[in-house]
Amino acid sequence: MRRIAGVLRAFYRGDHQVDFPRLWRHALIGSLAVVVISLGSFAVRGLDLGIEFEGGTSWEVPAPQTSVAQARDALRGTGAADAKIQTLGGDTIRVRADIEDPEAVDRVRGALAELAGVTGNEVSVTTVGPSWGSEITDKARNALLAFFALIAVYIAVRLEWKMAVGALAAVIHDIVVSVGFYSLFQFEITPATVIAFLTIMGYSLYDTIVVYDKVREVVGRVTATGRYTYTEMMNLSLNKVLMRSVNTSITSVIPVLSMLVIGSFVLGAVTLQEFALALLVGIVVGTYSSLFVAAALVAKMKEREPIYADIAERIRMRGASSGDATRVVADDDAALGAAAATKRAAGSRDSWSGARTAAGAGAAAAKTASAGSPAIPPRPRKTTGRKRR
Repeated sequence: MRRIAGVLRAFYRGDHQVDFPRLWRHALIGSLAVVVISLGSFAVRGLDLGIEFEGGTSWEVPAPQTSVAQARDALRGTGAADAKIQTLGGDTIRVRADIEDPEAVDRVRGALAELAGVTGNEVSVTTVGPSWGSEITDKARNALLAFFALIAVYIAVRLEWKMAVGALAAVIHDIVVSVGFYSLFQFEITPATVIAFLTIMGYSLYDTIVVYDKVREVVGRVTATGRYTYTEMMNLSLNKVLMRSVNTSITSVIPVLSMLVIGSFVLGAVTLQEFALALLVGIVVGTYSSLFVAAALVAKMKEREPIYADIAERIRMRGASSGDATRVVADDDAALGAAAATKRAAGSRDSWSGARTAAGAGAAAAKTASAGSPAIPPRPRKTTGRKRR
């Protein structure tokens, strides 16, 4: 336990550096496997879409002591024996079936009221037509496509198009994995879930753009030296923002867990459960993708650019080792950053150079004075010729 605490303290102080490029290969293989499993679940199990998307009728009744099997037995003579039956919060029974006939709806309501020992007015009924559900599905899809287009344009203009490609690939990865989780465990997808998916896409992009902005800053400082590959500079950037990403994720997960546990399991708010579960999965997956998917893809694409390919080739020709690359790049980055800060404080390049020259002259004068020499040299004596006789 002490060892783990020591490692965590080292991470927070920045004393321990993670070799992200070494982890990228294994992470991308794992991501590919999870994506394949998610797509396979889509094809085999499909998605459990809510009534808002598929249409039909939903009944909810408070029945604390009633099981799913008992509810199914009570519905056998109503035409809804094959309906989907769920228990919500441990004390509510939800029945969903593709029934729209008013008489059939009333029969199911009466059967559930008799089962729970309540009146028919205490059974809540929601009916959604298939056309309305189809319209909601189309709007959700259009919102998703518009989101992708706007984000791609923004990142391409703000940063560059290769970073836009990496960010969108990470977002698609997050969506596929998150929705695959819902498909694999057959959690119901409702409008609240769709809103949560859109929210986690924004969260994932925020984390990715933080990484990209840092790598652009480091590349602008260190590329001129020609001593480091783009992958090494990306590694440095990730280590600089690692604890920021981890802290942001932790502070985001805590309220989501509170909403999931207290709101859904204690208070029985089903909508909170649907929303919080999608957020929890998305935050974890989004943090992972920003560090191991988006960064890795951009590094691979940038390494093929002529300038970085030439730098990598020169490093290979010199036989340089990248074992201490993170430390050395960090030193160069700090030195160049300090120089840039001094230059900005001086106001211009000339004034910065003049200040540096003046400082050097002052140091030399101080050294001379400390050696015992006078601060101001005496005036030289005039020399005169010999006096003629």
